Amino acid sequence: MRQVSGMFVRGSVAGRGFAGVGLLALGFAVAPVAGAVAQENTPAPPSRHWSFDGAFGTFDRASLQRGFQVYKEVCSNCHSMKLMSYRNLEGIGLDAAQVRAIAASVQVPGGTDDNGAAVERNALPSDAFRSPFPNDKAARAANNGALPPDQSDLEKAREGGANYIDAILTGYKDAPAGVTVPDGSYYNEYFPGHAIHMPPPLSDDQVTYADGTKATVAQMSHDVTTFLTYASHPEMEQRKRLGVKIVLFLAGMVGLTYAVKRKVWADVH
Repeated sequence: MRQVSGMFVRGSVAGRGFAGVGLLALGFAVAPVAGAVAQENTPAPPSRHWSFDGAFGTFDRASLQRGFQVYKEVCSNCHSMKLMSYRNLEGIGLDAAQVRAIAASVQVPGGTDDNGAAVERNALPSDAFRSPFPNDKAARAANNGALPPDQSDLEKAREGGANYIDAILTGYKDAPAGVTVPDGSYYNEYFPGHAIHMPPPLSDDQVTYADGTKATVAQMSHDVTTFLTYASHPEMEQRKRLGVKIVLFLAGMVGLTYAVKRKVWADVH
């Protein structure tokens, strides 16, 4: 496990502070923790069961849709997903009409009017997810100089992938006896160095799931991790299906080649 720089903390966490901080700033700069275990002794993230694990794994569409809801209502306030387009949401089980409605509810830059003033328009399914800030300078200005990382490839960018993201989101706890956490930091069991500047981003019932699922911290963490994994690997299911077909084809070719060999060399043997 390693520390990743470039994460951020908002100036205020009052009210809907979890959304203000952003959901998955999983690489905050770490302040030294007096009495904490050395960074190299940080425990490995627990290995969770994910529906997409293994050669035949697939994405749980219900979990994907709940995860998108968590992303939309919480972390999209600060984090962009520049490599995701609204049409990609068809891959999480939404139909074309739903995707158009979601896109149309968002305003994106629409060029300029006849006077040269910037205008906005309703987004189209082909548009990339709207970023919370118009540019990096604005993002830094709103976040005490730090740039909130794009979440399009977050699962790829963190060692441990989905297990690491889930572990960080659920790893907040009181510091052990003898451990002093610096002001402005929070103890996280799975973060390298254990002192993370991001406040706990999830709380029970923070969102209201449309399907009635209980929105516990563990459930929201599992769902948004599933969604972020899909964002990093939208082609995963097609790739696995193609891989199975190739293996079956090669297995058939091996059998056919062996049968031809036996036939050709039958007289010699």
